[in-house]
Amino acid sequence: MVREVLASQITDTIAKLCIDACHLLPDNLVQGFHDAAEKEVSPLGKSVLLKLIDNDKIARENKVSYCHDTGLTIVFIELGQDVHVSGGDFEAAVQAGVRKGYAEGFMRKSVVSDPLLRVNSNDNTPAVVHTDIVPGSEIHITVLPKGGGSENWSTMKFLLPGEGAEGIKKFVLAAIEAAGGAACPPLTVGVGIGGSFDKVTGIAKKAILRDIGDHHPAPHIAELERELLALINKTGIGPQGYGGSTTALWVAVETYACHITALPVAVNIQCHASRRASATI
Repeated sequence: MVREVLASQITDTIAKLCIDACHLLPDNLVQGFHDAAEKEVSPLGKSVLLKLIDNDKIARENKVSYCHDTGLTIVFIELGQDVHVSGGDFEAAVQAGVRKGYAEGFMRKSVVSDPLLRVNSNDNTPAVVHTDIVPGSEIHITVLPKGGGSENWSTMKFLLPGEGAEGIKKFVLAAIEAAGGAACPPLTVGVGIGGSFDKVTGIAKKAILRDIGDHHPAPHIAELERELLALINKTGIGPQGYGGSTTALWVAVETYACHITALPVAVNIQCHASRRASATI
């Protein structure tokens, strides 16, 4: 049975998600700050983590953005195949929601309409929208504001298949070391393995949506996640690059089938403000 959803409802939902994502860090992430502060060996690193906790409290109490960089808006949508969107264009409704949310939430507009002319669009659109058609009659939406500092250090590479897990670990570690403190650690690191040039970067970004502690269901991938997190935290980069044992809070790996001649790997780095908000219509 087809279910009708108004375009205006999509717009209003996305507007609220934009505000919630920028103003309220996920509870799981804030708990990660607390856990890291208890274990952090560097006094300066511990001080930074405590300031991140204070910053979250200030943002919540004053209903302001946690970070001034409110990001390029990434919108993940799972659109039920039994949904009919009426009263407007689906894509336009999504973009209108981002426009409305960034205006009403008094968030910084960080998007330039043309990558070479560099003229600000003044409303944080267009957002980057990923839409998957799924079974059912609901629309599940996740808004991910992606800051420029961490996104700029994200990268991908085609390894030789024979390089295997060791090659992947070397590549991921090199990406983190290159970023240093510029990506605003402690980080959430999304790693994509497999697929094609475009698919691997997409699954790396989706990986950062996973909660801290939520390991991949495949045991060998879960083990790779643990190994990568340990290696990254041994770099000593530490919170905000000031040194310490907490360079990353979490590493999540997603995989996809790939060609017999290829081993594509992507690293999507997320700063300590790993913001996101979800809702189902």
